[in-house]
Amino acid sequence: MASGVGLGHQSLKVCQLCAVDFTLKHFLLPLIDGMRAQGWQVTAVCSDGPLVPGMRAAGYAIETVAIARSMNPLFALRSMFALLRLFRRERFDVLHAHTPVAALIGRVAARAAGIPLVVYTVHGFYFHHEMPRRRRSLFVALERFGGRFTDLLLTQSTEDAEDAVNEGIAPRDRVLAIGNGVDVARFDPARVGAGDTARAALGIPRDAFVIGMIGRQVREKGIAEFLVAAMAVAPRHPRAWFLLVGERLASDHAAGIDAEFAAARAALGERLVASGHRSDVAELLAAMDLFCLPSWREGMPRTIIEAMMMARPVLATDIRGSREEVMAGQTGLLVPTRSPQALAAAMERFLANPEWARELGRAGRERALLLYDERKVVARQLERIALAVRGVDPLSWTPQP
Repeated sequence: MASGVGLGHQSLKVCQLCAVDFTLKHFLLPLIDGMRAQGWQVTAVCSDGPLVPGMRAAGYAIETVAIARSMNPLFALRSMFALLRLFRRERFDVLHAHTPVAALIGRVAARAAGIPLVVYTVHGFYFHHEMPRRRRSLFVALERFGGRFTDLLLTQSTEDAEDAVNEGIAPRDRVLAIGNGVDVARFDPARVGAGDTARAALGIPRDAFVIGMIGRQVREKGIAEFLVAAMAVAPRHPRAWFLLVGERLASDHAAGIDAEFAAARAALGERLVASGHRSDVAELLAAMDLFCLPSWREGMPRTIIEAMMMARPVLATDIRGSREEVMAGQTGLLVPTRSPQALAAAMERFLANPEWARELGRAGRERALLLYDERKVVARQLERIALAVRGVDPLSWTPQP
């Protein structure tokens, strides 16, 4: 994955920190695998959860610490001191932090523990331009504070990298946009097939035009707008079916969509299929004719990349990350946030011209293969961390045996 890193005899001891086991399992394991392939010793740290035993059984070293998921000062301090004890005991060479709250308290604890190199990967800043000004200013201030304890800030989107510099979170020479990627072998239409098996298992007719969405079942993902748009489109397009994949996590604090889902279920009946959480994402994407992600905020959404890899056109909101992935009119369409009317109109454009939709999907796969290969993204991170290690004052950094 990253044979060009070239750390020689150095064997780094790395902590990968995030808030919950879901993030660790679904987003960080390829990076950990890349680090271990370099001979680095990696320990993952997150709150305990149902996915931890399986990852441990697969050979991953995991320490569980109750990580606060809100900025309640008491909870945050408890988590920070627990991390401080762990960091002092383990004497890591590198902390690589993910997710906003875990990263903030983790970076402060890392500095107090004397960890030589502190890296933070931004999977999407929590602040965005649609927030009320005071609320946005608060989250920017928190990121600036965390930036004081950060040696290297990695972002997935280029817009987040620019925001980090423009908002004074980190200087330009300590910020790098690394992109995002997926497993090219797993998300391969030639391997997965046409999706007929998945459709049959879900009770979806073979000749239906399936508009699908994958994501946590929370309001900020735009699911309410998706459901309202579906109710508007369905009466005019009897072949349109709607597939929701995902669930609301126990750790989610964002508002749910129970009322909207009940209304849509009553209106759409069997044409609304909710599969819950699934591991066969590639097969479900193969069953879709159009992938939709109407989020209010994102970092660099992986589900869009997965859909593009599977040669599916994408309908997304015009927000950071999504507009970097989707070329409007070439690989999909972009619509304003929180506008079910615009979403419905765009859905109908695809329904009216399925061949055009397929052309956009094929172009999306070509773009994804060029830009979003997970191996290249992992290699980019390892190389930059290796360079940062070399830049640390040699008097203050000694790799652990």
